Amino acid sequence: MSDVRGMLTRERLAELVAGGEIETVLLAFPDLYGRLLGKRFDAEFFLDEVADGGTHACDYLLTVDMEMEPVAGYAFASWDQGYGDVHLAPELETLRRASWLDRTAIVLCDVHERSHQPAAVAPRTMLRRQVERATEAGYSVRAASELEYYIFRDTYREAAAGGYAKLEPAGWYIEDYHTLLTTREEALNAAARRHLRDSGVPVEGSKGEWGAGQHELNVRHAEVREMADRHAIYKQCLKEVAAQMELSVSFMAKVDEDRAGSGCHLNVSLWQDGRNVFAQQAEEAAGGAASDSDVFRWFLGGWIAHAPEMMVFYAPTVNSYKRYRSGSWAPTRLAWANDNRTAGFRVAGEGDARRIECRIPGADCNPYLAYAATLASGLDGIANRIEPPPAFDGDAYRADGEALLPATLAEATERFAASDFARSALGDDVVEHYAHFFRVEQEAFEQAVTDWERRRYFERI
Repeated sequence: MSDVRGMLTRERLAELVAGGEIETVLLAFPDLYGRLLGKRFDAEFFLDEVADGGTHACDYLLTVDMEMEPVAGYAFASWDQGYGDVHLAPELETLRRASWLDRTAIVLCDVHERSHQPAAVAPRTMLRRQVERATEAGYSVRAASELEYYIFRDTYREAAAGGYAKLEPAGWYIEDYHTLLTTREEALNAAARRHLRDSGVPVEGSKGEWGAGQHELNVRHAEVREMADRHAIYKQCLKEVAAQMELSVSFMAKVDEDRAGSGCHLNVSLWQDGRNVFAQQAEEAAGGAASDSDVFRWFLGGWIAHAPEMMVFYAPTVNSYKRYRSGSWAPTRLAWANDNRTAGFRVAGEGDARRIECRIPGADCNPYLAYAATLASGLDGIANRIEPPPAFDGDAYRADGEALLPATLAEATERFAASDFARSALGDDVVEHYAHFFRVEQEAFEQAVTDWERRRYFERI
């Protein structure tokens, strides 16, 4: 990775620190929501003490809610256990510049328990273990996240002060592939592309999306753990660059009932000996070659079969489920098709670009959890030769025989909690931890009084 622009070795970091180009190193790890949490260190102290020894953080960070409130009911950390420390172990292969920040580098960490064993419930640990399973089965995994987001002309502070109501989107009509309107929003997107490129996140390009002020910025595919890291850094960069420009961006799955939802399409392929297995099997099938192995078909079959019970990792918030509507470009059914954007699973690309694109996740997903669920499901499909349903042809929104996605976070959580597959793939402790996490999120919504309720009932009931 050190040959990617912006990536740093320890030796190169030492040179930049000695020359005054880097003064701060940000250590970060993803929490259950996918947010990057951590500490900033003086760069010289980092090299002397932290690069090898790591640092500590409070274990409550893997149990808090969105507002950073401690939550009861977790086995991992609690008031009864005193909320002690976890150990943050820097993974120096992730060390890179954060070019949008002043003289700063960033390194991502694995979270270890007091025993210095990886914390099973930590998102990076969960993905690492699924990658290890893929490696044991003889595969490497390539992936790419396609993230969509809205740009608003309000600052984050202004948006909060106004209760996130009446926000002014950067655009004022649907700008899907438009180049005129997106030029007016290019200051932010160009800065984001440049900073990501210079911070170890190689970029493909950006475009307007199917909403006023909505955009998509794509980064190059990579090994799946590196892609999850790039995904997390991408979101951090976009938000911070927007704040510097007195703008805001949102990765909510459904920012407004009248606007298109924001998705995160996951593009995944398996590789062996430098070749895309999905492409190789497609070529063999086209040439009439018979085979008793079809890794592509079984991986797809497992991914589809287990999607309902792993849905919480693709759609982790109450808001996520408001995106799934007919004719919205977000899927509603567990169908797959060749190059068909109405299906939840779209097979796309030729040659080494051949991949499965899952269109179910929203932009609010935690990439580590979404990719962990993907690999666990697909690898089980290969191990048990799970057949996918027949390829769908036509408008999948109007399909009668295809299963519907779970309709709410509450439904998805109970499917997850009751899933024998999830427990075998992830472990009972992980399932219990995340089932509690999602139930707390659902309960918070059920206790809230929304603007919709006030508008509907205040006077007229």
